[in-house]
Formats: sequence, structure tokens, C-alpha cells
Amino acid sequence: MTLQEGLLDAAAVDLAAAIAGGEIRARAVLDAHLDRITSQNPAINAVVARRFEAARAEADALDARIRRDGARDLPPLAGVPCTIKEFFAVEGMPQTGGLWSRRNHRAVADATVVRRIRDAGAIVLGITNVPEGGLWMETDNRIYGRTNNPWNTKRTAGGSSGGEGAIVAVGGSAFGIGSDIGGSVRLPAALCGTVGHKPTGRLLPNSGQFPAAEGEAGAFLTPGPITRRVRDVLPILRAIAGPDGIDPCCRDMALGDPSDVDPSSLIVVPVPTVRGLRVSSVMQEAVMASARALEKRGAKIRTASFPDLENGALVWAAMLEELVTEHYDVILGNDGTGSHPRVDVVRELFLRLPFGRSHFTFPALAIAFADNLVQKLPKLGKRFVEQGARLKARIDEALGERGVLLHPPYTRPAPRHMAAMLRPFDPACTAVFNVLEMPGTVVPTGFDSDGLPIAVQILGMRGGDHVTLAAAQVIEDAFGGWRRATV
Repeated sequence: MTLQEGLLDAAAVDLAAAIAGGEIRARAVLDAHLDRITSQNPAINAVVARRFEAARAEADALDARIRRDGARDLPPLAGVPCTIKEFFAVEGMPQTGGLWSRRNHRAVADATVVRRIRDAGAIVLGITNVPEGGLWMETDNRIYGRTNNPWNTKRTAGGSSGGEGAIVAVGGSAFGIGSDIGGSVRLPAALCGTVGHKPTGRLLPNSGQFPAAEGEAGAFLTPGPITRRVRDVLPILRAIAGPDGIDPCCRDMALGDPSDVDPSSLIVVPVPTVRGLRVSSVMQEAVMASARALEKRGAKIRTASFPDLENGALVWAAMLEELVTEHYDVILGNDGTGSHPRVDVVRELFLRLPFGRSHFTFPALAIAFADNLVQKLPKLGKRFVEQGARLKARIDEALGERGVLLHPPYTRPAPRHMAAMLRPFDPACTAVFNVLEMPGTVVPTGFDSDGLPIAVQILGMRGGDHVTLAAAQVIEDAFGGWRRATV
């Protein structure tokens, strides 16, 4: 293995330690990752705007500082290359949300989590692709085009942080910052074979993100890291967690340490399948194999039934609908000037799109159409909100402080492009846990017979991010974790 290849496989925390220790220059680490993006990105279309020259200047400045002062007072992620999902404001970079109407919009200041990750020393290489408007698992839009899965470019990389999942998978970025309102960190991580963590609701601020979830709906939307290794997650969370005085939902919470969690203290509840969803055998086996790996480390396996998971997609939609102040047809009409006209979804979907005259993608319009229907079913929505409350209570009772739920992150490995539209309720595997505000970690467990990544989702009690990460570390150790993809 060449030195450059080693840099592309190293955990973010190991890169930071090597730079601080003088074992390698930050510029060498940076250049290895820039070269990797240059070679891999044409096939996957993950990084959609670059800041390579600014990144080189930042790496050179860090090297000069280390030569002058040594490692004294270096921030924890000094010199680590990262990428940022296009939904987050990065000063001077595009922030369109994948909307054609915002194609010329540029951010004037960093979002809170971006500023904090840069204050922690990370160097931003560029921004990554997203689905139009954010509420779908296929990363595609009329501005940047479609992102492909690096293990098979005919398949989806997931969404809405699909660009992050793909570029971290190929080693082009040591970690990425995505966001998750229905699985948007966990799905790309699972389908691309990386680690992804959705933090406890309200732990991280959403300030500077577009599209945003206004008011209390912000508890269901959260930034989250996509990484190579489980041990990279906690340092990133520590760098970006906590209130910023802007996001009204964000709370000050203590972050535990996964190293303080003895695996033998864990209660493990495997849920390999969900009634109403066709979960493939390889995904079910990933759940059970992960349970066995934890059991070998002394964890106790328990069984529990959660009937309300059957309606997970409707529970998610109803609980979100109860709090949102801006519906999807309004989000699609945002032009970045403060004007928020509603898109005429019926006209776009049936009169313009079939003739190639719409600036919107079919998934975005289909979701907006479905959202309009949900708004007309208030009594049905109330029923599913009540189911969500029951589900929350039942999971709390089953898990306790040291319990984790093992669940498929999706029904199958990465489907072919657009095939997910045929099974629109499958993202319930992740979405329902957003409205329950539970932390969730996705960790790879291997590959299927077609060479596509397989993963498991580990869910815990609110505030128990360190518990899901501790379980994820055991599973990563057992199965080997992330492997770098090459297109």
C-alpha cells in the first residue's frame, strides 16, 4: 500500500493525530484527497462545487503553524479533509437545495455546524449533491444531475445526503456532514457502505440549513456525520453539538463516551423485519448476525414486539405534518429571494413534466402531490400521531438506558436508479425514528452476492448516542467495517 492509499483509508482521528504529531504534512493529506476526488467524482457525481484552492491555502497555513509552534493548542480535527452537504451554508458556495429556482444562490456565511467543524480544524474540500428539495432517497436534481452509487453506478447512492455517502465511500473525503429528517444520513451510509449517525433530536443546531424545518419540527431534522469509522463520530459530535442561540429547538445535552459502555451491559432487541415491508433476507441476516456479535461480547438478547412499526411511514408523515409550517410545494417554490410561491403541483406533474417542460424532477413532484393529499386527511393523521406516542412508550419500556434496537436501515441493498419509487414506504425503516427523536447509527456488515454493501441500524434511547456508538464499534470490529470503493 502506498502512503497516499494509506491516507485514503485512515480514520479521521488518525489523520488528525498524524498531522499533529508531525508524521505527515496537512498538505500531503489534502492533496491525496483532492486527487481522489478528481479521479472518482466524474463517475459518481458526488462533489458538485469545489473549494480546492482555498483548502490548499488552509492546509499550507496549518503546516506553517505546526512548523512554528508545534502541536500546541491545535484543534481536535486539524487538517482533516471533509465535505459538506449542499443544504448547509458554506460561505461563498452554492446553496440551492437542488432547486432550479435557486440555481444562482450563494451562501454569505457558514451554517453553525460548518463554522464549528472548521473551528475544530477540519478543511472543507467542497459541497456534495442532494435531491431536489430533500425529501427523497434518490440524489438527483435539474442543476447538478444524479449521484451514482460507487459500488455500482447503475444504482442509487441514497439520499438526501447521497453525495456525502458516495464521496466518503470512495475515500475522497475523510468525513462528511449530512442531515437527516427521514433517514437522509443513514440511508446513504447503508447503501454506500459507510458509517452514518443520526444524533438524538435537538442535540445539533440546524441553523443555516436549507430546506429548513421551522419551529418544533426542527426536533425531527438533524445534522449528522458520515464517516469511515465509528470512532470518528464522537469527536465530530463534540465539535458541533449544543445550542447556538439561533435554532430554538437545540438543547444543551451531555454527550457520553462510547468507551465507558461495557458491551456486557447492553440489552439488544433485534427487529429483523417489519410487517408490511418486504425486507430482504440479507438485511434480516445482517440484523441477526449483529445481534450475535454483541452477544459474544456479553450483551443480553431480548425479544420485543412493536406492532405500530407497521405504519412507520404514516406515523412519520402524520407527526411531521402536525408541526410543519411550510409544506413541500412551498419549499419547491423557494427562489432564494424571500419569495415563497406555491408550486402548482398538478400542472407541473401532469401538464409540463411529461413534455420535458418542467424544472422539477418526478420524485419531488410526486412527494409534493402526496403531501397535499396528507393535508386533507386530518382525522387519519391524528390516528397515526397516537400510534407514534404508543410506539415511543413501547420502545422506551423495551430498551431502558442501556438498550439498543437493531433494525434494517432499508429493505434491501442499493436499488437501481428510480426503482425505489415503486416501493415508496420502504424508507419507513429509518423515518419513523426521526419523529421519535432517537439516535441511530448505521454500520456496514459486509456485502451481498452482487457486491453491494449491507448494513445494520442501531437505535437507542434519546440522549444515548454513546450507547449506539458503543454497539456499533463492536459490530464494526466483528465485520471489518468500511472498505474503500473504487469506481
